[in-house]
Amino acid sequence: MGNTVAREDFEWVYTDQPHADRRKEILAKHPEIKALMKPDNNLIWVVVLMVLAQLTAFYLVKDLDWKWVVFWAYVFGSCISHSMTLAIHEISHNSAFGNSKAMWNRWFGIFANLPLGLPYSISFKRYHMDHHRYLGGDGIDVDIPTNFEGWFFCTRFRKFIWIVLQPFFYAIRPLCINPKPISRLEIINLLAQLAFDVVIYYLWGVKSIFYMLAGSVLGLGLHPISGHFIAEHYMFLKGHETYSYYGPLNLLTFNVGYHNEHHDFPNIPGKSLPLVKKIAAEYYDNLPQYNSWIKVLYDFVMDDTISPYSRMKRQLKGEVKQD
Repeated sequence: MGNTVAREDFEWVYTDQPHADRRKEILAKHPEIKALMKPDNNLIWVVVLMVLAQLTAFYLVKDLDWKWVVFWAYVFGSCISHSMTLAIHEISHNSAFGNSKAMWNRWFGIFANLPLGLPYSISFKRYHMDHHRYLGGDGIDVDIPTNFEGWFFCTRFRKFIWIVLQPFFYAIRPLCINPKPISRLEIINLLAQLAFDVVIYYLWGVKSIFYMLAGSVLGLGLHPISGHFIAEHYMFLKGHETYSYYGPLNLLTFNVGYHNEHHDFPNIPGKSLPLVKKIAAEYYDNLPQYNSWIKVLYDFVMDDTISPYSRMKRQLKGEVKQD
């Protein structure tokens, strides 16, 4: 089962996150990067096609044997669902319609949410902005595991279970760390999602609903794409809190693997992040990086010095502004 890991607490740091200072340096040296700070209108059509693809899949699985429903939920539905959560990530940064049409992005995020089966988009946007502003902030950044997660998931077997249960922890953790009053848009997100789910059930039955929900849960759990959850900020090398991934799965994930680049320039759409890396190569080429999310998952489970505690954490000072 593996031995208990050595780490017994998070890595507390007393410095600011590195991304703001690096952004200033890069823009001073490469001001042409500012031209990349514009919406990606192609994202709109990609999301529409993904929603249509899942609607087609809901129809096609309705009469299949259960074993094939499960098979296609993992092989196809999980990939589309996880990819859609990362499209919603892009939309949360107003990448579809731009900052001048922020509400258009919110409504579009609710639309993109529909084939996931569970309301997600509006709440994700509220918490994700905190993650960028206050990376590692104690009691604010809900991307940081709870103390219970760090304490309990401390053996190889338990870390494996933790990966399987990632959707559960990402759903429950905000309520434990930083609960927020529910907003009007979150209620709309919930009602739109319930209405959509009822329509799918009425039209095509329980197998389509199962495919939809199972694809979302499986895609965010034990799945190659889920390596990005750990690859982005878990501290495999002491002193480095953000890591980029430059492998082929970026094609399915809107370049979320370019994570140092994304935190440096959160207002640049994923489509343009490879160009950021190319322009400012001297800043990124020598940073720690990955080429396999599957290896990240394997190393996380098998390395007894890595656990949910392997994150940098900060005690925030001054005024904290949250969405």
